[in-house]
Amino acid sequence: MTKWKIVADSGCDYKELANIAADTVFESVPLSIQVDGVDYIDDANLNIDTFMEAMYASSKAATSACPSPQAYAAAYEGAENIFVITITGGLSGSFNSSRVAKEMFQEEHPNVNIHLIDSLSAGGEMDLIVAELNRLIAQGLEFDQIVEAITTYQEKSKLLFVLAKVDNLVKNGRLSKLLGTVVGLLNIRMVGEASGEGKLELLQKARGHKKSVTAAFDEMKKAGYRGGRIALGHRNNDKFCQQFSELVRSTYPQADIEWIPTSGLCSFYAEEGGLLMGYEIG
Repeated sequence: MTKWKIVADSGCDYKELANIAADTVFESVPLSIQVDGVDYIDDANLNIDTFMEAMYASSKAATSACPSPQAYAAAYEGAENIFVITITGGLSGSFNSSRVAKEMFQEEHPNVNIHLIDSLSAGGEMDLIVAELNRLIAQGLEFDQIVEAITTYQEKSKLLFVLAKVDNLVKNGRLSKLLGTVVGLLNIRMVGEASGEGKLELLQKARGHKKSVTAAFDEMKKAGYRGGRIALGHRNNDKFCQQFSELVRSTYPQADIEWIPTSGLCSFYAEEGGLLMGYEIG
């Protein structure tokens, strides 16, 4: 029996945590993505390149499926104190699944503490929250103190996305075919954020790679970024990460910026060259 467990669905990019706190286990609970009748399980064994190739080769919309309550309940085994973080309930039933699992699990294990967090986000912001949970546990705080601290932290973290491709959004009917064509032909980047309700909202359209870098930084500063931590969840876009990191550090030299390859699910949402970036405000 371990004292602490951090459970995250694969809306978080981490499959394991570096420098994990003492007496703590991190567990990723995978969503699955269906492409042409094939299920791709978003765990550490997923070949994301193969999955993305299949997705782009298909004319049909790919769909995701959240983990079952049983999958969450299995992840809750073996710990005294458990923190669970899921992708926004606005995109998935994962949070609801984790809640059903908590009710089932605590009937048999009434002394286990479980705190659920709907990230209202995905990707980089989930990565930041998971890393912060690990730091709080390492500080030796009590369960209730961590609940209070992580709730406050979540209010001071945000998600910004930059999309270079929008095929999935078009196939799933979330974006018009006309706008999807324009994005491709005119080299447009869609820059947006996760709203307070956990919905993805467009902020601006930037023409070309270079303008997308400056647009992203401008939007972060407008939202209240002052040099805090940044988790750059990216799908094959080291170029953006490099240029964006240099731009941020030209104003905030001490900024702590981590580049993280997107999970299968976040690659599904961000698409090739896309970014789901978490950052601290205030």
